Amino acid sequence: MRRYRQDFAPLTLVAKVPLVIVTHPSVPAKTVKEFVTLAKTNPGKLTYGSAGNGSSNHLIGEMFKAAASVRIVHIPYKGGAPAMVALMSGELDMMVGQIPSVRAQVKAGRVRALAISGAKRSVAMPDVPTLIESGLPGFDATSWYAIVAPAGTPKPIVDRLHGELVKAINSKEVRGRLGEEGADIETTTPEQLAAFIRVEIEKWARAVKISGARLD
Repeated sequence: MRRYRQDFAPLTLVAKVPLVIVTHPSVPAKTVKEFVTLAKTNPGKLTYGSAGNGSSNHLIGEMFKAAASVRIVHIPYKGGAPAMVALMSGELDMMVGQIPSVRAQVKAGRVRALAISGAKRSVAMPDVPTLIESGLPGFDATSWYAIVAPAGTPKPIVDRLHGELVKAINSKEVRGRLGEEGADIETTTPEQLAAFIRVEIEKWARAVKISGARLD
């Protein structure tokens, strides 16, 4: 966090991208509550895949396990695509997937969507409830995009950049393009972005500690 403050001046958040808890259709659970019950009944027997140790879907999977107090075995793959193939084949029971890569599979019935990882429903998959709605209070974990400037950028320039960026981000063209990728547009003031990043650094640091992830 200290290095971040030394190197960057926050401008604005751009968007948050929630992930989706998805299961293989053979898993006898159609809701998060049912999945948690199944996992507690079969501790250590269910599996979930990720794009690799320390990836966002690995860490969100660990957050989910901690929040739901369940034991599910993590199986890392070399990328999200192999993990999704493993899930569709029935090799895995569950994974936390990116909206663009799971939406078509959910529609085709190859996987089942249980919940969205963000605090609010995604505009890209509005029928899928959040984990908060599904019984895990306060659960909010998303990928996100923000824009920063070099530290020491004069305030008048920061203010000008912020105003122009917010205008561009909220344009119909940008909102439409990012929406297609499952991103929920959310702009902030520089001060709000600084506060948001502080919270996010603490949140993901806890997730890394829970996961025990190490650099390969």
